[in-house]
Amino acid sequence: MRHFGHIAPAAREGLFFQEPCEFGADSSARVLSAALGATLYSPATRPRLADDVIKQVGRGVVSMVLCLEDSIDDSEVVGAEENLVRQFAELDARSVDVPLLFVRVREPGQVADLVERLGSAVRLLSGFVLPKFTEERGVPFMEAVAGAEKACGQRLFAMPVLESPELLHLETRGEALQGIARTVDKYRERVLALRLGVTDFCSAYGLRRAPDMTAYDVRIVGDVIADVVNVLGRADGTGFTITGPVWEYFRRQERMFKPQLRRSPFLEGRAEELRTALIEHDLDGLLREIELDRANGLLGKTCIHPSHVAPVHALSVVSHEEFSDAQDIVRPERGGGGVMRSAYTNKMNEVKPHRAWAERTLQRAEVFGVAREDVGFVELLAAGLAE
Repeated sequence: MRHFGHIAPAAREGLFFQEPCEFGADSSARVLSAALGATLYSPATRPRLADDVIKQVGRGVVSMVLCLEDSIDDSEVVGAEENLVRQFAELDARSVDVPLLFVRVREPGQVADLVERLGSAVRLLSGFVLPKFTEERGVPFMEAVAGAEKACGQRLFAMPVLESPELLHLETRGEALQGIARTVDKYRERVLALRLGVTDFCSAYGLRRAPDMTAYDVRIVGDVIADVVNVLGRADGTGFTITGPVWEYFRRQERMFKPQLRRSPFLEGRAEELRTALIEHDLDGLLREIELDRANGLLGKTCIHPSHVAPVHALSVVSHEEFSDAQDIVRPERGGGGVMRSAYTNKMNEVKPHRAWAERTLQRAEVFGVAREDVGFVELLAAGLAE
């Protein structure tokens, strides 16, 4: 699979200076952690879950979480597990391409039980999402994943969700973060990414952000994100990929875009019209939050609606200017440091201070590609929404 792989090769060639790389479930953790992109969550109770998964592949989704936790009622867990096993078997029998598939469990015991019940269909499973992760809860979860991997003979990743009250409350945050750091470091090779449960953070204080506000506008949440990145997202080799929080609002804006897309794949003369439409349909907040995610050290995003996927991926593509700067900074002859004017002649690039940024940018360029010099977000979004 690859990002923007659902669009025609000729259209991709017109958009990208460097196309996104191909990757699969057997790719390195380094590649997969950067490639997660918009991770789409779906309740495991959906009766046509296999069809839903296949449909999302056609929309450019490369990672999904099938949820047995907060998205379903407590009384539905047994039925959801049975449905999940049936749907995996159906996907396995149909021999179709699937995204990276993860299961969000409630308790460590579910991990081994589900892996056993999946049988041969476990080959389609990339790992588990572990809720309310702390050191105390996390160790049993990580041991369960390790045991399940040994039992089925297939690599299984873990994606802990940081959402517990201990992490939110100021008096326990430092200790909780250190405990989480110890746990994920111990199981480093198994941890694909850390996910942020911002909805749970808001819930602890009876808060809910409005559609014109980002998570960073809610100061208590922004402070937690900053502390998580400070401890767990460092660029010195000790950090992990940390994904952006969920965006709760959506409308079916695809119908509004499709007539424009059919008339012109590059929206000639219509760019401002589309920008206005995005703002009017509650996506302005999402776009600002995606930009703030990256500015604050996060990569990828939890999504609960398919309409969020294309904007996340379009804004993840590296611009030609970013790519040019990053390449200049990491050139071998720049190893001694120094300062240079950018090729775009609009900024100074300092080799040593900007090197970690450049390396991360080139990693993102590898999996999301580099846009052509005259291609921007609007064109990329239009391509991502095109069928």
